[in-house]
Amino acid sequence: MATLAGVLTRRALVELAGERYFERGEQYHREGLARVFAEHDGTVTARVAGTHEYRVKLWDEGGELRYSCTCPLGMDGEFCKHCVAAGLAWLGQARGSGDAAEPSGVTMDEVRKHLERQDFDALVEIILDRAEEDELLRERLLLRAASERPEGPDIAAFRRVIEDALNPGGFLDYGSAWEYVQRSEGVIEVLSGLLDRGFADEAIDLAEYALGVAEGAMEYDSGGHVSGVARDLEQLHLAACQRARPEPEALARRLFEWEMSGPYDTFFDASETYADVLGERGLAEYRRLAGEEWARVSGLGPGERDQEGYGRRSRIARVMETLARRSDDVDDLVAVKSRDLSRDHTYLEIAELYRQAGRRDEALGWAERGVRDFPDPDPRLREFLAREYRERGRPEAAMEVMWEEFATRPHLANYRKLKSCTERLEDWAIWRGKALDRVREQTAALKGSRWFRADNSTLVGILLWERRYDEAWREAVEGGCSPGLWLKLAAAREGDRPEDAISVYRDRIEDLIDQKNKESYREARDLILKVRELMRRTGRGPEFADYLDSVRAAHRRKRNLMALLERVE
Repeated sequence: MATLAGVLTRRALVELAGERYFERGEQYHREGLARVFAEHDGTVTARVAGTHEYRVKLWDEGGELRYSCTCPLGMDGEFCKHCVAAGLAWLGQARGSGDAAEPSGVTMDEVRKHLERQDFDALVEIILDRAEEDELLRERLLLRAASERPEGPDIAAFRRVIEDALNPGGFLDYGSAWEYVQRSEGVIEVLSGLLDRGFADEAIDLAEYALGVAEGAMEYDSGGHVSGVARDLEQLHLAACQRARPEPEALARRLFEWEMSGPYDTFFDASETYADVLGERGLAEYRRLAGEEWARVSGLGPGERDQEGYGRRSRIARVMETLARRSDDVDDLVAVKSRDLSRDHTYLEIAELYRQAGRRDEALGWAERGVRDFPDPDPRLREFLAREYRERGRPEAAMEVMWEEFATRPHLANYRKLKSCTERLEDWAIWRGKALDRVREQTAALKGSRWFRADNSTLVGILLWERRYDEAWREAVEGGCSPGLWLKLAAAREGDRPEDAISVYRDRIEDLIDQKNKESYREARDLILKVRELMRRTGRGPEFADYLDSVRAAHRRKRNLMALLERVE
């Protein structure tokens, strides 16, 4: 285990887990919840008691510590607290050369030697006895037996085992997710073995059957684990189709119906993914089916809803878009998208398609239509139109478009976009005055509302961006602003108005301390150091000690804060 010892260190555990998970894992270890029960071939296996009992594996791979855990976080690839606890348990146990001994004193190397001395029948009995208690092992053995019958794979037996393995029979919570994934992996492993042994047609049939069962299980899945199983089954299905080359028209019909009617995104964009397998005949059949379905979809205009309740509209539209992109004809794609003009974003998509194709006049036309057809269009549509106007030498038109956007949503980002449309400073002076008036108008309206606590944040942010620091300060003092803007104002006034900055920082320090968490305490400590610097610079150094004492006295019971302030003088 010398190699593992080089990578499984306390420092490595901290770096992989982060402070939060490490602290929790360390607590688990102190409480004796982690136990290393096997150490073999460079891999440590442990059990950790938590909400459920979880299994952890730690091993060296290429000089890096690798890991797995059966808890929900571990299954998502996180280095969890259980991995930390297992690692600390391994570091804490006495290690000699070779495998670490079990509590009985017997090592896994000795177990291997014992098994090697047994005859074949004895080993078979050991496996069968274990299979009576281990459902996962039993299912894998049944699948392997069904796949290796002399007369060929037993499809009926396969289906029964697949049903048992992939149908959870009820809600699939985090505690049972690991077992479900393990069972699913066993199914996929055996199906892949069928493919490797030349039974590609059988693998196609069984993969489709397994996908159907997995789709039924998704409604009981709380963590998305079944979706991962379904993706693996889809990849297996594609590989089997590439090997078997099934009859293309029949395959096209199955894929199309599944893509259109399945409850989830199984075989999403099948005409693209399976294009090589389908070939010209299969794709022609797929287009025919899609065309018939598409003919039943009526067009929608601006703001209209699908009165027919045509629930498959979005699916067939996606299929038609995929087929249109294969033709590499922008007009085909626009024809599909323009069937549904109920949303302003569709106009933007079409405009961008024509712009990318170099057909700028048609792009401009669609952008103008979108802005005209919707009273409050997508902001990106207005930005697209303004850019087109600017690039065509029409700055006045661009400014008018962006003014409508700013007047609707008067905030700093739109203010900056408005200014970018101006070419002459004298013009900007006029528009700037209008823009600031609009901000004040909106702020006054919000302050008069019983539902909002409005302040001058928008105006202060604009003035800070323009580096009009004195004006920004006056607006903040008069009407208030957000904590983040107060800090920006303070930073801007440290040079010329340090007293103002000190006042802001001291107020913010109290707000941060009231949040009562380590991160806010660290931010408060950093601001206290800034206050010390400014007080010393302004000749008020002796006052800082009194201020610091007052902070410590007011918050003496906050141990984490006091620890951070120990070295502040």
